[in-house]
Amino acid sequence: MSNPYLSNSSLFGKSKPGAVNPYGGVPQGSQPSGYATTATPTYDQQFAGVEQAYYGPAASARETGRLTYDDVIMKTAGVVGLVVLAAAAAWMLVPPALAMPVMIVGLVGGLVLGLVNAFKKEPSPALILGYAVFEGAFLGIISKVFEASYGGIVAQAVLATFVTFGVTLALFKSGKVRVTPKFTKVLMIGLVSYALFSLVNLGAMLFFSDFVPAWGFRGMDVLGTGIPFGALIGPIAILLAAMTLIMDFDMITKGVRNGAPRKFAWSAAFGITVSLVWLYIEFLRLLAILRGGD
Repeated sequence: MSNPYLSNSSLFGKSKPGAVNPYGGVPQGSQPSGYATTATPTYDQQFAGVEQAYYGPAASARETGRLTYDDVIMKTAGVVGLVVLAAAAAWMLVPPALAMPVMIVGLVGGLVLGLVNAFKKEPSPALILGYAVFEGAFLGIISKVFEASYGGIVAQAVLATFVTFGVTLALFKSGKVRVTPKFTKVLMIGLVSYALFSLVNLGAMLFFSDFVPAWGFRGMDVLGTGIPFGALIGPIAILLAAMTLIMDFDMITKGVRNGAPRKFAWSAAFGITVSLVWLYIEFLRLLAILRGGD
């Protein structure tokens, strides 16, 4: 799955028609037995209460504490906005001497909190916001480094990220792209394969830097064509990241239909933020590889 944080909960799984009781009443016979300590309502009072419940407006999802799309939008905007603010602060305020330590702390802190949040059964707003701060600090420094080498690359990567987000959302809403068992299987195989490649490539960059280019295997020429391997695998990684967004949208839709508690809007916000961060990094790296000759 794209996000263990969402898929761990049955509330974001298969829709359950009729799972939410539209009446919200207490079943007959559920009251405790014994002598009543208060006066029994008259027939007219009982009838007035029933009439008001029947003819009155139905309780909204917000009034019953259930998840809504508005909750997801607001929480996602807040978490993504915090990532952007932290990135901007790191870019503008961190002096060059502290850039590397801040980047490392942001990377490690974001990874640790990302894993903690991903496998928690209940959402923790504080940990999710903490993840946003650490991840933002990392993105701010690394974006500044890339921008210094490739002018304008950050704006291009940001634009490409949000355009991709909009396209995937439009495709999902239109029903042209659906999450099927085959879709899920392909995504899982792709994620595992790409994760293994990334680990091997990182190991080559760290321990065999004298034998591989700066980008590791990504920088190697493909069969003498002059095309770096990263230019081929980069689009695949971007496609996988876009597929995780589709998976996020599908899980959120099922969560709303299943009447998930409103607090799980934080889960949805975290999942979408993780996917967007990954998408941005892949665009940033692909653009840098393509502009290697600049």
